[in-house]
Amino acid sequence: MKLNFGKRIENILEKPILTNTIVLGVVLVLVVTVSLPFYLSEDRNFLIGILQEAHGMIFDIAIIGILIYWLNDRGRTRQQIRSYKDEIDDFRMWESEEAAFRTVGNIKRLNRSKIYAINLVNCYLSKTNLTEVCLKGSNINSANISSAVLPGADLRDTRLNQTNFENSNLNNAIFEGAFASGANFKDSYLIKAYFRNSFLIKANFENAYLMEADLRNCHLTGAEFKDANLYKVDFRGAIGLTIEQLSQAKSLYLAKFDTEIQEKVLSLLPELVG
Repeated sequence: MKLNFGKRIENILEKPILTNTIVLGVVLVLVVTVSLPFYLSEDRNFLIGILQEAHGMIFDIAIIGILIYWLNDRGRTRQQIRSYKDEIDDFRMWESEEAAFRTVGNIKRLNRSKIYAINLVNCYLSKTNLTEVCLKGSNINSANISSAVLPGADLRDTRLNQTNFENSNLNNAIFEGAFASGANFKDSYLIKAYFRNSFLIKANFENAYLMEADLRNCHLTGAEFKDANLYKVDFRGAIGLTIEQLSQAKSLYLAKFDTEIQEKVLSLLPELVG
């Protein structure tokens, strides 16, 4: 019997709501029992005192209770954000499937907390799913994101220097204002990707699918376009783009260029625009 009673007590204590309800019930019975004569009397001072205490309780709940809850919640959120970032640091440079998926999980948790600028330098994210993830303003230099899925990802103003996106799905991804010098986009799908105003110096787009991508005002000095499909790509305002780079492409059909480049393409590379 003692053992069963002890287990019942433990079960109750493990349930905070039930414990509080039982305590409230016991206190309520005691208070009402002791105060019953006053309830039955015609003493108005007692009722006035109850009303005063009730108003004070409302004030405590509304002001102090809510304020304390808000402060505790903010503190707990900050601690969680710190723990997510620390775990990303723990898995940095660890090239394993577990490291990749744990890092992605922390990225998504940080996104839910409206944290988008994340330090992912040298992180291993190969073969992960980052669909529509938001990493604007992040530092992702030298990360391995090969064979990953990132359609619709927000990578505005990110640092992607030497980042490896080989064989990844980056359709409709936003790279506006990104610093991606030396980035590897070989064999990637970049259909309708938005690169406007990005730095793509010596970026590798070999055999990439860039159909309808926006590369306006991008810095493209030394960028590699060998066997890339550049159908309807908008190169207007591009800096450092040469006819030699374009001559290696698989297709330039309906691509848009500044007048000077357009004339050279039409006269020297008619087979790629026809």
